[in-house]
Amino acid sequence: MQNKLNKIAKDTNIFLKKFINNQKKTNLIIPMKYSLFSGGKKIRSKILIDVGSLFKVDYKKLIIIGAAVECIHAYSLIHDDLPCMDNDKMRRGKPSTHVKFGESTAVLAGNSLLTMAFEVLTFKGLDLNERIKCNLVHKISQCSGHFGIAGGQYLDLDYENKEISKKKIIEMEIKKTGKLFSFCCVAPLIMKQKKEKEIKKFEKIGEDIGLLFQVADDLIDYKGKSSVAGKKTGKDKKKGKATLISLLGYENTIKYGENLILKINKNIKEYGLKSKNLSSTLNYILNRNR
Repeated sequence: MQNKLNKIAKDTNIFLKKFINNQKKTNLIIPMKYSLFSGGKKIRSKILIDVGSLFKVDYKKLIIIGAAVECIHAYSLIHDDLPCMDNDKMRRGKPSTHVKFGESTAVLAGNSLLTMAFEVLTFKGLDLNERIKCNLVHKISQCSGHFGIAGGQYLDLDYENKEISKKKIIEMEIKKTGKLFSFCCVAPLIMKQKKEKEIKKFEKIGEDIGLLFQVADDLIDYKGKSSVAGKKTGKDKKKGKATLISLLGYENTIKYGENLILKINKNIKEYGLKSKNLSSTLNYILNRNR
């Protein structure tokens, strides 16, 4: 698993470095690179490639689309770490972007990474017809804005120190984390121009994978070591975050995650041995850094 993740991370970074280096230099390039190339396991890109393999989508095209996803993800982390949001001073074992460069620069670098994702998806070197590119941009935009990441972060902050139902917590975590995973799951189907029914199926699978990722992230925060996680742990409880752990407890949240894996595997079993890589990634997600 680690070798596959390392290859995807390497190939994604090679593309992104070349893409950025071909652009005109600006003062925001350095803080953008600081966040974009700060490490990270590239699990979202791994999911994209796992699903792509089910439909025989070209690996190099998936790497380019994964690069756009990583731009969105990096933007969201920069903004999540800001003092007005979660106020995290460490990210991936080093100072957060706003600590290193200042708050205003961090906001602008995040905004620039968000918009660069759309540049990547409309890149001439991505050999897809314009209609497919337009559909990809439309979908990733929905997953990143108030229907997705931004809306989920709003709810995450709004729910602090409140009694929140399980249903609302799940809805919040699907927006905050699940929607970008949902894009990773449907992008290969959009590229292959699959029918809407099958796309809807993989949208839901992606939401469940994102929920699994968020469950694992919450478990790491609850009991993980800061030195391993690369960021301060134990902060969710201190801030009164609404999480499944706060509602169900640690052990029951692990069981919830295990049941999510069973559910996802059931939904992809029709793809037979081709789904093996995706199943392995699910287990890796739940058990990472614990």
